[in-house]
Amino acid sequence: MSPEPDTRTAPLLLDAEWSRLAAGWASAAGMGVHEESTHMTLSMTRPSDGSDELEVRLTTSRRFLVAFMTNGRGLAPGELARGAAAANAWNTEQLTPTLSVWNVRGTRPHLGGVCTLPLSCRLSQEDFDAVASGWVDQAVTMFARCREVFRL
Repeated sequence: MSPEPDTRTAPLLLDAEWSRLAAGWASAAGMGVHEESTHMTLSMTRPSDGSDELEVRLTTSRRFLVAFMTNGRGLAPGELARGAAAANAWNTEQLTPTLSVWNVRGTRPHLGGVCTLPLSCRLSQEDFDAVASGWVDQAVTMFARCREVFRL
């Protein structure tokens, strides 16, 4: 009996192919995609588990692919301290995503998580899908914890 041929895709350099990999992941996951020249915004909802809608914005910095994730829920003025406490607690116990309060000076601050990958890495589509899906799973857990523990 001969071994089955490897059906995995070849690894791609993230710097050159991040948008292609992200679009493939989004398509397979059934996410809405909005592409612009500098970033890609993906939206998803998991109504079966009662989770919030999750927005993932992918962009690059000089050395990293950066995923910003939010559930879009704005914090009321009286919730800012609880949001900071939730971020501190999450970041002390978990490595990813990094939770922070965004847009503090804007009209409506909100909680957001950040994950990164070095642009110099090579990933197959399957590997990228696994990493990005892991980010989403962790973000769903993070926002659920914010809701349950900190009432945010």
